[in-house]
Amino acid sequence: MNPQIPPCPEGNLYTIRPGDTLFSIAQRFGVSVEDLLEANLGRIDPDNLQVGQIICIPLAVPPVQCPPGSTIYTIRAGDTFFNIARRFGISVQDLINANPGVNPEGLLIGQQICVPAAPPPGICPPGTIPYRIQPGDTFFRLAQRFGTTVEAIEQANPFVNPLNLQVGQLICIPSGRPCPGGTFSYVIQPGDTLYSLARRFNTTVASIQAVNPGIDPNNLQVGQVICIPREA
Repeated sequence: MNPQIPPCPEGNLYTIRPGDTLFSIAQRFGVSVEDLLEANLGRIDPDNLQVGQIICIPLAVPPVQCPPGSTIYTIRAGDTFFNIARRFGISVQDLINANPGVNPEGLLIGQQICVPAAPPPGICPPGTIPYRIQPGDTFFRLAQRFGTTVEAIEQANPFVNPLNLQVGQLICIPSGRPCPGGTFSYVIQPGDTLYSLARRFNTTVASIQAVNPGIDPNNLQVGQVICIPREA
């Protein structure tokens, strides 16, 4: 007996194969799990798909066309307009204005929206530069990369939770302290002391202290940027 063929007026029929899940099928055809369930309402058990079962695949929604200066963003589990706005350094009203046909209270996983560009760099105070968080970023790694300190980044971003950085989130990075001629900048690593640094870079503790006035040799902070005299 042939499997029952469901009505599928605006889509294509698909036969379930071994290993299929609604999630993998949705990814394969560029639709959401919710769209699959709606197209097969009452006819499939998402936790008990049967090999050979025929389901309806709704037509994929064409990609969202976003205006210049904005980007497409795909809704993920837990997303709200509020946390998306915070992540991209914009306001909730900016998101609403950029997505007039989207219900902020009814976001669906896989749904695409437009995210307008963040405000111009002037939002960051003088002496800092705007930066968008990338995967794997931490304040410590950013301090090393930009030649500054974790404390300086925290002070420049008083409303940012360093333990909950979001990819795409806009923060301000302080410019690193310039080192005088004849020296180079160095980021303190775990276990560093002025004595070990002096030996490593063929200089003296006194010389390091001379180019870092105010440094506390007994309280070096991991991520702290200091100046090291170049080898004579």
